[in-house]
Order: sequence, then structure tokens, then C-alpha cells
Amino acid sequence: MVLKVYGPHFASPKRALVTLIEKGVAFETVPVDLMKGEHKQPAYLALQPFGTVPAVVDGDYKIFESRAVMRYVAEKYRSQGPDLLGKTVEERGQVEQWLDVEATTYHPPLLNLTLHIMFASVMGFPSDEKLIKESEEKLSAVLDVYEAHLSKSKYLAGDFVSLADLAHLPFTDYLVGPIGKAYMIKDRKHVSAWWDSISSRPAWKETLEKYSFPA
Repeated sequence: MVLKVYGPHFASPKRALVTLIEKGVAFETVPVDLMKGEHKQPAYLALQPFGTVPAVVDGDYKIFESRAVMRYVAEKYRSQGPDLLGKTVEERGQVEQWLDVEATTYHPPLLNLTLHIMFASVMGFPSDEKLIKESEEKLSAVLDVYEAHLSKSKYLAGDFVSLADLAHLPFTDYLVGPIGKAYMIKDRKHVSAWWDSISSRPAWKETLEKYSFPA
């Protein structure tokens, strides 16, 4: 049975999709309409008990959380496509380190910007301008650390593209696009070069072309 990814049109599942495409793994997608509450229905909760996307079904095996899916795919299909985990224990350590940085330090303020700039009106809650300002300040401080690091390293984990880089793609794409804060990337020379490199990868372009956010 072919691997299935649920909720492909939203940002987090795109971490899984771009990894699958990079590795050349065949998969199918199953739409999940969050606006209609399909992610809270029993059938979906059987796959993802927290009711978020993505969920992945690979034969009899089920896994959720986008970064966990990335690791699973990269490990299971390590022998094909680019090595996204590193070739040594030390390289793997750097990949894991920067995956954790993305999840715990980079993503939270960017998620706030996403929710309060892109989705507040759609989801029916007031946009919090104070939180937007604070989140931009926090993300700016994080990006200053990235700028210093990327001045010495082409990619986050070293001289090779890894899961750590790919994990940044979906929400940073929001940042430079509909959120309207591309300057946060472009005004930092090394961050900008890194973003230009990872966002121009064919796998990411294919992900955006096939699974754009629903209108």
C-alpha cells in the first residue's frame, strides 16, 4: 500500500511532503478540511488523536507530527535520494540540534505571526497587535543568531542540505509571502542566501505547485 499524507494543503504537512519528494518516495494525499472540523471527527482522531495535521499512514504503520514524519521518511528511505540526516554521528547531531532549534525557538514566534496576520479573521478571533510586535522582535533575535551561524556554514547542519533546512520551508514561505515580512530574511545577507538556496530546490517548488494553500 502506498504511503498516505493527510492534510497536504496546510503548512506543517508540507514538511513531510517535501521530504518525500526529495527522497523520491511514492505517496498519496488525503485532504482534511480544517474549516469544516474534519480533523476533529472520530475517523481522523483515530489517526491523529490531537486533531492536527499531518497524519501519515504507511501500510499498517501510523505516525503523526511533521518533524517525526520527516525523520521516519529520511531513515526508512536512507538508501535513496539525498542523505538528509548526515553521514556521521556528528553530522546527525547537528541535524537534530537544528531541527530542535526550528521547533522550539524559530517556529513559535513565526506561528504567532502566521495566526494573527494570516488567519485571525478567518478563524474568528481579533488580531493581537502587541503579540505581533513581540513575536517579530523574538523572531528577529533568532534570525540574528542564524545570520551569524550561516556566515560560517552554507546550511544549518553543515555543507549539506538536511531535514533541519527543509523543516523551515513551509512557515518561512508564509513569512516572505502572505505575512508580508520578507525583509526579515532579505535584510540578512547569509540568511537570505540560505533561504534562496533551499526555497529554490525542485522538491519544494513541486510541493508548492501541487499542494498550494486552498483558496
